[in-house]
Amino acid sequence: MSDSSPVSATAPVLDVWCELQCPDCRSALDDLHALRDRYGDRLELRLRHFPLEKHRHAFAAAQAAEEALEQGQGWPYVEAVLGRVEELDRKGEAFLVDVARELGLDAEEFDTALIDGRHILVVDADQAEGKAIGVTGTPTYVVGGERLDGGKSQEGLRRRIEEIVDRLLAEEA
Repeated sequence: MSDSSPVSATAPVLDVWCELQCPDCRSALDDLHALRDRYGDRLELRLRHFPLEKHRHAFAAAQAAEEALEQGQGWPYVEAVLGRVEELDRKGEAFLVDVARELGLDAEEFDTALIDGRHILVVDADQAEGKAIGVTGTPTYVVGGERLDGGKSQEGLRRRIEEIVDRLLAEEA
């Protein structure tokens, strides 16, 4: 999912394997904001779904994020949900629809999407790809063919991502 701004067709891609009920993913938002500020449209941030079984609302949240993307508010929705993971824990799917309403999205369409499962295949495909490349927890980043596991520690990850992106941009120039 990438919908924050137009991205250069040759921009490096940072896949962010995320789970919307994950406190570590919420902590990673500061790094993602810093990367957006530093690179702007020279780096594509792409949300990839990796819902964990231990969080019972994570799969529905991933589907809701895909609906938000279709409605043009993918990252704002993701950030709003991650900012309130405790509410998601308590309220479940009703909270996902409430966040959509708060952001001015079509909440009825969110509700329908969660019922009819129209985004399940995208979430399943992301999760399968994540498992295939060795993702075991969230957040995990993949950039320039390198996998960085943020589930163990965020320490130093942004610096490592910046090193890789700077190298990729220099190679492109």
